[in-house]
Amino acid sequence: MLSCLADLKTEIGSLDRVKRIVKLLGMVNSDPASTASRTVINGASDLLTTIFGDKGRHARCGGGHGRAPGVAVEIEMIVETE
Repeated sequence: MLSCLADLKTEIGSLDRVKRIVKLLGMVNSDPASTASRTVINGASDLLTTIFGDKGRHARCGGGHGRAPGVAVEIEMIVETE
């Protein structure tokens, strides 16, 4: 999530321009039998609400997959900016 926020800041110049986080999609590279992937994505969601408050509350989709060798977590965000 920190990497996503750094990329976002680079793109828009300042995180103060964030009006709201619209949606977060997170995929965790894990064993197909694991049910803990949502807790990893919970950390990303919690960080967004800690940083942005109500503007950080968002729709979310997440899950696990085992087909991304070398990639631990993939995160995609949709953000509304000023």
